[in-house]
This record gives sequence, structure tokens and C-alpha cells, in this order.
Amino acid sequence: MTIFVTKGDLPLTPAQLEKRAQKHIKRVWSDQAREKSIRLADGAFDAFMSAFSADHDVNLANNTFNWQLSEYRKATTRLAQYILADGRAEVWEDQPTGEYDEEGNEVMESVLVQSAIDPLDATVEQPVYDDEGNQTGTETVPNPLIVADEAERAAAQAIVDGTAQDVKDF
Repeated sequence: MTIFVTKGDLPLTPAQLEKRAQKHIKRVWSDQAREKSIRLADGAFDAFMSAFSADHDVNLANNTFNWQLSEYRKATTRLAQYILADGRAEVWEDQPTGEYDEEGNEVMESVLVQSAIDPLDATVEQPVYDDEGNQTGTETVPNPLIVADEAERAAAQAIVDGTAQDVKDF
């Protein structure tokens, strides 16, 4: 069996996959053995290549799965980030201090685990210049950071939406 790409591996580029396949073929069938089998027309190398081809189809499918899994994970990580236009609330958790009260109960303390981040302004002022490069005033435009955030989130959501369920379930 010549399956060397399994689901969950880091994805390989097509060149890396081909190089690995060629190394495997050379390891099993040296150049001299291949030439001899082809010259004698004994069918041994052809039989090996038929079996290898079927296994290589599995390698290709697993590598495609791994690329999709990698892109899906990147997309879900991006979507998990807070929305710049909304900001982020602060989060406190009760955590044990390692001490106990007189009744043997664990003493807890409230700990800040995520600081608040204010939402960005929806618009910003941008300078306007004339043909000679002199600033002639300002204009109000959508905040470019929010615009970029929304575009990145939309692209990530499109990846998530287009990902096969078996990849999502892995």
C-alpha cells in the first residue's frame, strides 16, 4: 500500500506531493529494475504502477481534504475574532485562588480574562487634495479598517459555507 497522505496531515503543494510520489516509486522500483521490467515486458512494473495509481488517487483526495481543512480552520479562526465595528466586551471569570475557607470551600476570585475593546468609529475624516497636492479640505468616508474587516469576514464565511460537511466534522 502506498498511501502516504492521511487526513489531518499538513497539506502538501502539488510539487511536494509529486516529489514524494516519485521518491516512493524510486524506493520500490529502482531505475534499473524499471527499465528491465519494461524491456522484458513482464508486466511487473505495469502492475505496480496500476496499484500505485489507485493509491495515489487516495493520496490526492486526502491532500485535497487537508487543504480544505486548513482553509476551513483559518476561516473559522478569522470569524472567531471580534467585529471591529462592534468592539468587544470585557469578560470576568471566577477562578480558584488555591486557598480554602474555614468550611473547606475553595476561595474564588474574579479575574479579568478578556479586556474590553471599544468599537471603531463607523466613519473617518480623510483629507482631500487638489491636482497640485494641496489639501483643500476633508471628506467623511467609511472607516477603512471596518471595510477591510467586513471583507475578510465575508471571504471567511464564504469558505466556511463552501466547505464539505465531512471536512467540518473532522
